[in-house]
Amino acid sequence: MTSPIPLNLAVEDALTESLFTKIIQRLPALYAIRTIYNRGGYGYLRQNINGFNNAARGTPFLIGTDLDEYECPPALIVHWLSRPKHHNLLIRVAVRQAEAWVLADKVNFANFLGIRSALIPDEVETIPDAKRELINLARRARRRELREDICPPANSTRTVGPNYNPRLATFVQQHWNPNTAREHASSLARTIERLRAFQPLWPQS
Repeated sequence: MTSPIPLNLAVEDALTESLFTKIIQRLPALYAIRTIYNRGGYGYLRQNINGFNNAARGTPFLIGTDLDEYECPPALIVHWLSRPKHHNLLIRVAVRQAEAWVLADKVNFANFLGIRSALIPDEVETIPDAKRELINLARRARRRELREDICPPANSTRTVGPNYNPRLATFVQQHWNPNTAREHASSLARTIERLRAFQPLWPQS
């Protein structure tokens, strides 16, 4: 039996961390996460991407980020990296936001909120602002504590609720099914297949 591949994970936020951790957990015995870098926001990832690229020569790195306003994932990668990407640097991009992957598991997320699954669009990756869509759906949540955690208070300058990431991370950990969600999110499907097929290049002794 082969040993799991050691893997360092670098992500934008707690929600992205929970999504990628869950994906890896559903690939039994393939990977062993060593270190998680979660310093808050894509700015940290972009600032340190070349260092991660260098470090990937010794231990593979998985970078999880959102596409946001970039035209496509290759455009993001070219803009971020100042030198060729090492084989062991895996950059996986949610189109257009990680929230689209959450919404892609329509039935489980609808049950989590206590709403009808028909309210969630099928083509979640075409939603211009999946975070705003998710928040608008959460305003319909049956339980008040969900609405208060996920949605910003009325007349507030906040864009999300006070426990937005922790509440959604809990959903992902306990209920989200990536194998169901991948049917509605092609960037998620490609991520799962890439992780299944990946074989690292190790330094020559």
